[in-house]
Amino acid sequence: MLRFGTDGVRGVALSELTEDFVAGLARAAADELQFARVVVGRDTRESGPALVAAVIRGLVATGAEVIDLGMAPTPVVAAVAAQEGAAAVVVTASHNPYADNGVKIFAVGGTKLSDAEQERVEARLDRDFSFNGERVAPVVNELPSSETRGSSARRNELLGVYRAHVTEAVGAGALAGLSIVLDCANGAFSEIAPEVIAELGAQVTVINDEPNGRNINDGCGATHLGPIREAVVMHGADLGLAFDGDGDRVIAVDGMGGEVSGDHLLALAAIDMSSRGILDNNSVAVTVMTNAGFHAAMRTHGIAVVTTPVGDRHVLAAMEEHGVVLGGEQSGHIIHRRFATTGDGLLAGALLAALVARRGRPLQELAAEAMTALPQSLVNVSTTTRVADPATLFADDIRRVEMSLDGVGRVLLRASGTEPLVRVMVEAATQDRADSAARLLAETVERRLGSL
Repeated sequence: MLRFGTDGVRGVALSELTEDFVAGLARAAADELQFARVVVGRDTRESGPALVAAVIRGLVATGAEVIDLGMAPTPVVAAVAAQEGAAAVVVTASHNPYADNGVKIFAVGGTKLSDAEQERVEARLDRDFSFNGERVAPVVNELPSSETRGSSARRNELLGVYRAHVTEAVGAGALAGLSIVLDCANGAFSEIAPEVIAELGAQVTVINDEPNGRNINDGCGATHLGPIREAVVMHGADLGLAFDGDGDRVIAVDGMGGEVSGDHLLALAAIDMSSRGILDNNSVAVTVMTNAGFHAAMRTHGIAVVTTPVGDRHVLAAMEEHGVVLGGEQSGHIIHRRFATTGDGLLAGALLAALVARRGRPLQELAAEAMTALPQSLVNVSTTTRVADPATLFADDIRRVEMSLDGVGRVLLRASGTEPLVRVMVEAATQDRADSAARLLAETVERRLGSL
């Protein structure tokens, strides 16, 4: 049975992640966590409508009221849940290819589930789906009399509230004078993001905003920056913002077409907020993947860093524990806790653009000034054998690679929480050294896992 990973439950749509399973998962979550009202949304995958219908069947079987937003970005669904005092379910596989899909579940108020809550839902799902060793699906085919609201008027009203919220957070007219390219990844922000950025005063060029159910994340968006690099240079734009399929992450591109990663986005925001006295506890939360250059920059500016495991829900948990209002991941999940309960690519991108407008300097200069990244290489090794703790399994190999770096850099080996991969990350004094060390370790991992 599928389990929660780094960010929800994911699998091949309608074969691994079946309608029956999704209905059961939704019902287990609503029953176990006592959801009375649930906001539901989805990204643009062709499997989305069928899986959303299954989610709603599972939810209303518990008597929950459902507010169906239809196609809506993850941060919008979470924001509506926070406003409505409701829980949320989003059918999305984020940056994965269209053939995959997934389910993200948010607690009442639009926050990610804790580890303990996920374990409770999984245990409930196990009980619902098995009896004396026999697989038994929960009965969710009949819809009891519980209200499901999904009218276009209601949807437009709630999306309008989100748009107004972003405008208030960023400042009306804050992007006036900027030229911005948006890559919507043929995903959930294809409809809203261009409108919001234009309303904030920017001149907007939009690419990859025509989803057809199968082109989400396909050679575009936050994981494929080629198209937006070319578009920014071609149009002479000040910057570009590339979202992923469900809109909870963003990667920026400067006016020269250079990548501005999540680490740089966090460094820029942290330094700016600290200088303005609005970085609570003068701290920022990041994951173990964050570049060593980020930590050096924070030390220079006297900003404390809280480090967590990979996954924005771990970042958010640390933020809540330590009273931190800014956190995120290298991959572009940026959490501005004053304004959002989860990563919001549009909000983070708009706040970045407002910073550029306020400073009146090119993004490439500001990013270079904020931090200098240590060269980093990331290699993904596909696996057929699930390895929960590859760092322990390959501890001796990791030590040998670390010794070869002569004290400059680090090695990180971890299992992906969303895909059947082992991620090999090496930081070193030079890019060539990082690349060669990462390749060497990746070959070792591939060879050893193949013999298990």
